[in-house]
Amino acid sequence: MASLRDVRLRMRAIEQTLKVTKAMNLISTAKLRKGRKMLADTVPYFSRIQKSMFDIISSEGNVKSEFFRKSDSLKSYRTAIIVITSDKGLAGGYNANVYRNVIELCEIVQNPVLIIIGGSVGYRYFAHSPYKILEHFSFHPQIPTVEHAAEVSEYVVSQYLWGVFDSIHIVYTHMFSMVKLLPTKHQIIPLVKEKIQDDIFEIGGEKRVDLKFEFLPSTGAVFDVLVPQYIKGVIYGAMVEAYASEQSSRMKAMDEASKSAEDMLASLKISYNRARQAGITQEMAEITGGSTALADH
Repeated sequence: MASLRDVRLRMRAIEQTLKVTKAMNLISTAKLRKGRKMLADTVPYFSRIQKSMFDIISSEGNVKSEFFRKSDSLKSYRTAIIVITSDKGLAGGYNANVYRNVIELCEIVQNPVLIIIGGSVGYRYFAHSPYKILEHFSFHPQIPTVEHAAEVSEYVVSQYLWGVFDSIHIVYTHMFSMVKLLPTKHQIIPLVKEKIQDDIFEIGGEKRVDLKFEFLPSTGAVFDVLVPQYIKGVIYGAMVEAYASEQSSRMKAMDEASKSAEDMLASLKISYNRARQAGITQEMAEITGGSTALADH
């Protein structure tokens, strides 16, 4: 049976752990609220860009742009996969679910290369995988900004236009609700008219009809300026959704850890009280026995 000192030391250790898990829960809650607010503030701007792109595609029919380019050779076809993971653990199965979706996508696409965003955890995992890491963007554990997304989008757009790869996919965790976090993957480039229409509808817009507009200096010039902004918006939205999902997952993990710690602490308190009571009973028995022995003499 453990001594009173050992039980007390274990109780203190669990109490310290409980303080940490509750503090991390509160921090993740604050970060989650701030991240969701930042995304809500920028959605109207990027939504307007998507609508303008769809209007150009609809009015012109087949818009001639490098962003619709498709390679004819599957052997030379290369696919870039943007992977968004967390910078640290303690988030339940958050990272493992992203890894699984990336591996599934790599098995489907042609010649995949990875671009890791903000996750040293993800980088370490894929560094030991058979898939090549083309670039790693580490922004440390902070809320993603439009500037971070711009840095990534400028890189992937320039690499795409130079022919380094022929398509770009992104894998991240989408936060449908506090309890529904699902890894999501979709293609960014080449552009697909129907995909842009669906994205507009998903963020709260209405189905756009084919309209006629006049664009200056030319339709193609305006379109090629809008597309990088659209890609930046998609990446930024994915980064913030992933960040919010990470915080929600960590909140859930810390809540479960706190409950487990409380259960262990309650069990140890019972053991401690029993051991303490047994010690008191033994001392009383020894005192009584001693008193009886002295009385006999």
